[in-house]
Amino acid sequence: MNTEDDIRHMRAAIQASRDARARGDMPFGAVLVKDGLALLTAMNNQHTERDCTGHAEIVLVREAQQALGTSSLVGATVYASGEPCAMCAGAMFWAGIARVVYAASTPAIDAALGGPTLGARCADVLADATPLVRVEGPLLEAEAVAVLRGSA
Repeated sequence: MNTEDDIRHMRAAIQASRDARARGDMPFGAVLVKDGLALLTAMNNQHTERDCTGHAEIVLVREAQQALGTSSLVGATVYASGEPCAMCAGAMFWAGIARVVYAASTPAIDAALGGPTLGARCADVLADATPLVRVEGPLLEAEAVAVLRGSA
């Protein structure tokens, strides 16, 4: 069951995806939340930074470590506008993230954007992780997909 806080933080991630699209990047955003407080918001920067690893979740982990220290990530929740790929899931695991909540599922992203697909689902990548990383979603999928399609 998702809370009002989950919805609020997810809407912030979806807004970041809108902002990423507006500046010419892929439409994905992520928010780092710990102890109920949003600590940092990040956007995909693959095109603007010319970095194929510039997915919103990777940018979030890198920026949080630099600005807030690694302890800010341990036990935190990441709200992602799209279901994290295998690369992002691994990065969040190694950073100590305890919970991931996503909006648009991998199949919905594939349907909206097309192009290359990795196909590995976030929950499957993290299924045997120790410590456990909870993966929840989709939440507000229609809102996130509208941004992916450029209609919101």
